[in-house]
Amino acid sequence: MRFVATADWQIGMTAHFLEAEARPRFAQARLDAVRATGRVAAERGAAFVLVCGDVFESNQLDRQVVGRAFDALRDVPVPVWLLPGNHDPLDAASVYRSPEFLAGCPEHVHVLDRPGLHEVAPGVEVVAAPWFSKRPLSDLVADALEGLEPPAPGTARVVAGHGSVVGFDRTNPSTISEPGLTAALDAGLAHVAVLGDRHSTTRVTDRVWYPGAPEVTSRLEDDPGNVLVVDVADDGAVSVEPVRVGAWRFVAHAARVDSAADLDALERWLREQPAKERTAVWLSLTGTLSVAEKARLDAVLDDAGSLYALLDLWARHTDLAVRPADGDMDELGLTGFAREAVDELVARSADDPAAQDALSLLYRLASAGAR
Repeated sequence: MRFVATADWQIGMTAHFLEAEARPRFAQARLDAVRATGRVAAERGAAFVLVCGDVFESNQLDRQVVGRAFDALRDVPVPVWLLPGNHDPLDAASVYRSPEFLAGCPEHVHVLDRPGLHEVAPGVEVVAAPWFSKRPLSDLVADALEGLEPPAPGTARVVAGHGSVVGFDRTNPSTISEPGLTAALDAGLAHVAVLGDRHSTTRVTDRVWYPGAPEVTSRLEDDPGNVLVVDVADDGAVSVEPVRVGAWRFVAHAARVDSAADLDALERWLREQPAKERTAVWLSLTGTLSVAEKARLDAVLDDAGSLYALLDLWARHTDLAVRPADGDMDELGLTGFAREAVDELVARSADDPAAQDALSLLYRLASAGAR
């Protein structure tokens, strides 16, 4: 038995940190990832797609967002099973209970809306642990497994859960017990467990996996953008293969800039990055620059910023000093009040970042005027 496991689609994610013109592309990419998941399922001969929570960013979504999700799901050629998670729980306001969802959901798309066993394909069962609120008070996976007997011979069984495993991220009443889950698998209650909530593809054990988000959602994620192709053999052996479907990248890049050569290297790195329109970059820069060099850095960032979905100078991790070099401002030929202003800024620049930025801007404007 083969299926495709995924999670954390978060359709409807707004990504306010991106430039305004990039947000529609980012939203579309999440829908494109759904279609890409369907292509993987078709190419690999999967029996179904299992989505382990947080299909939607929240339960409060525009009708248009839900409609576009359905349009993407119609292109998935196999049955799709959706597990409600912490972003889209089955509470009173659940998107899964809305008129738009009930009226428009494609026939081959099903919601795992109750805990316990679901037959999702001939000879295949899913033990579902859906969320009914944002703050469960128990381990929902353990609750769903409680009292189960091993599956009948020839039946493959998959655990579908959502949440953090003890020791990975946090401890709270709903945290999933990895020892308890492993004990259940060892006892033959299921063959493999797939969990949502962690956005990086993560192997907990050989039989417990997080697929991760199919599109990146945070710069802190170390391996997003994948789905899992999961095989359960007739003898119960499990094999898992991550397959890339994501198109976006979030990159944190650190660089030391103390010279023109360092600026050349940074400019070259920014120029060589692929798919800039689908890339967000957070730069952490440290070093000491002359006024002319700082002005050039500002120009490099301005030029590159027009190409990227986001190019951000990460303030918390940036420590740049500007030290006016001899002759930095002389070549501009400033006189009178302008020269007096420059002299005052130079005097303050040793310990005033605002003065450093003002000098750089003045240098750029005066240089442009000179040209």
